[in-house]
Amino acid sequence: MLHHVEMNVSNLQQSRAFYDFLLPMLGYELYQQWDKGFSYKVNHTYLVFVQTEEKHADASFHRGCTGLNHLAFHGESRTQVDALTEELINRGVNILYKDRHPFAGGNHTYAVFFEDPDRIKLEIVAPK
Repeated sequence: MLHHVEMNVSNLQQSRAFYDFLLPMLGYELYQQWDKGFSYKVNHTYLVFVQTEEKHADASFHRGCTGLNHLAFHGESRTQVDALTEELINRGVNILYKDRHPFAGGNHTYAVFFEDPDRIKLEIVAPK
């Protein structure tokens, strides 16, 4: 089982607003917060978000480079994926693969793909 994932973010306040909206909808609860970061937890797994240090601020993330490609979360249902998709669109979040949504992951995977404020790809997958 995964213990935690820590991600550096370019703008802590912007990421905090984004994940304060998203993660509670997926069952996560605020776990920790401090001047340069915060975390959300579900069961024994947590996600940590930390402000990128100034000396590294010029380098941006791209999922096509070596390293993380995307994070995929379990959704509760297709209805939840649809409602979340609508809310993301209302918030101006970039929905990926619109031409294949909600089956961009294949004919048997009902999901929404989108980007966080640092363009990290996220996916919410409905159960089969």
